[in-house]
Amino acid sequence: MPVLAALVTVVLWASAFVGIRALGEHFSPGSMAFWRLLAAVVPLTVLMLIMRRRGSAGASGAQARPWIPRGRALVSVLVYGVAWFAGYTVVLNWAERHLDAGTAALLVNLAPILVAVAAGLFMGEGFPRHLVIGMTIAFAGVVLIATGGSATADAHADWLGVVLGIAAAVLYAAGVLIQKSALRTVDALTATWLGAVAGLVATLPFLPVAISEMADATPGAIAAVVYLGVGPTAIAFSTWAYALARTDASAMAATTLVVPAIVIVLSWVLLGELPTGVGIVGGVLCIGGVAIARQVFVRQAPARASRGAKRQARSSGDGLDESRSASPTGRR
Repeated sequence: MPVLAALVTVVLWASAFVGIRALGEHFSPGSMAFWRLLAAVVPLTVLMLIMRRRGSAGASGAQARPWIPRGRALVSVLVYGVAWFAGYTVVLNWAERHLDAGTAALLVNLAPILVAVAAGLFMGEGFPRHLVIGMTIAFAGVVLIATGGSATADAHADWLGVVLGIAAAVLYAAGVLIQKSALRTVDALTATWLGAVAGLVATLPFLPVAISEMADATPGAIAAVVYLGVGPTAIAFSTWAYALARTDASAMAATTLVVPAIVIVLSWVLLGELPTGVGIVGGVLCIGGVAIARQVFVRQAPARASRGAKRQARSSGDGLDESRSASPTGRR
């Protein structure tokens, strides 16, 4: 089930890159983020009500789980909601005004390396050789992407877009790390719903512009932005949180390496956009660098067992569950 949930997530997220690019002429970055989050919060709230009612009916006198987590868990969910649902979405929308969808997806998928860097800086995992080599290769790929441009006349790629794409990757990586911490005590649906609410509140300053742009939008554009909220946000973030709660953050981050390939195909078919040959080579270097940094291709069973034992010692059993599911999900 975690593997299936991860597959649903990557397909829906890939479609989001194409949808954002197509909607750029109808909605500004902040306005698009607001409507997308509103379209996500509505079905998530309905689902929360249904699950809450079922949980209360089946509790049989047991204490029901509170709607809102408390203490550090609540802070973690709110922070990741603002950083990922709001910040990442707005920055990615802005980036895709300067990048084609495929190039944006390639840059965002630097996030697994950033997760590894954060682990080295703040979690005592250090900077092993494979991480340094992978970072160097990925950085070379970013330079090629920035200089490669786009093969389509109206789909340019410039340095502002590259910077915004990297900023989106930073916010994405931060969201993964903070969310993983929150999921230790908060269930996936509650974390997704409350994170989306926090993101929606953070985008309220864009409400006046959003209303104005919605009034001028075509029915097709309205349907597309609703799809972004229901599919790549409400459904995909729920399946992501479900899978993330059952594996480790680095393995789930590596799973998204397949997203750029899907995006490039969809962008080519639906939008007629492609990166240049130089940009594609840069993208291959980025993905290859991430794969090397995360050791995607060299995860052997003994290594998994060793890592699982170490995590078990640190987290009294939680790490064992992660080690059992990290390898299959990472290979996907």
